[in-house]
Amino acid sequence: MSNLAGKVAVVTGASRGIGKGIALALGEQGCIVYVTGRSTGDGERTIDTTARQITEAGGEGRAIQCDHGDDEQIAALFEQVKQEAGHIDILVNNVYKIPTPPAWGGGFWEHPLGIWDDQAGIGLRSHYVASWYAAPLMFEAEKDQVIVNVSSPGGQTYIYSASYGTGKAGLDRLTADMAIELKPKGVATISLYPGAVSTEFIQDAAKAQGMDLSEAQTPLFVGRCVCELLKSGDVMNRTGTIQWVQNLGEEFDVLDENGRRPVQEAPAS
Repeated sequence: MSNLAGKVAVVTGASRGIGKGIALALGEQGCIVYVTGRSTGDGERTIDTTARQITEAGGEGRAIQCDHGDDEQIAALFEQVKQEAGHIDILVNNVYKIPTPPAWGGGFWEHPLGIWDDQAGIGLRSHYVASWYAAPLMFEAEKDQVIVNVSSPGGQTYIYSASYGTGKAGLDRLTADMAIELKPKGVATISLYPGAVSTEFIQDAAKAQGMDLSEAQTPLFVGRCVCELLKSGDVMNRTGTIQWVQNLGEEFDVLDENGRRPVQEAPAS
């Protein structure tokens, strides 16, 4: 997929954070990008704003309001994409629900049971549902279709909470198993491991706690790394694997919007 211009992408959970960064990077490459989320309007963190910025970046942004906790809304999302575009080249499963209050540390027995549904429901099950609806539309594309599942190092080591890690480990397994089933159809599937990313949520926490984000990846940096991987022509050789954003940045010489590459540790790919 050396040229992404005109490719049809769906990015779930793109009103803010990593999803927005990936959506904007796809816009820079001239993609038609469907962005989903619950927040609409002209505000700073809405899918309508993301869609407008995608178009300003050189692509075509299309916003579809969708609560990914509702299977019927997910079905309606992909039916609209089918009617308008006819196929999907790129699916980015990113949507995630941060529990309220966030479950950082402590014992799992101290957390409300509902955080399981937030982190393993919205953060895992909804990706399966979106992929289920998207797969037939990806089979209609010409070639080089890709599913990117936004995961986390929390799939391999303790981060935040037991429910968080379980959801991410499950997503990595889902990626590996979907890759086996999708490979004969010509669809690649990867798990993406960003590092520390300066999302709006993390920026808000940093202000309150005095955190240093000087070496954090930006959401757009993550997105640009994804785009370079998609353009490399090497995605099928990596299907079913975990791809670390830091390694992709070094491999493809990616810079963020500030002209820099954050320095973070990542294992060899």
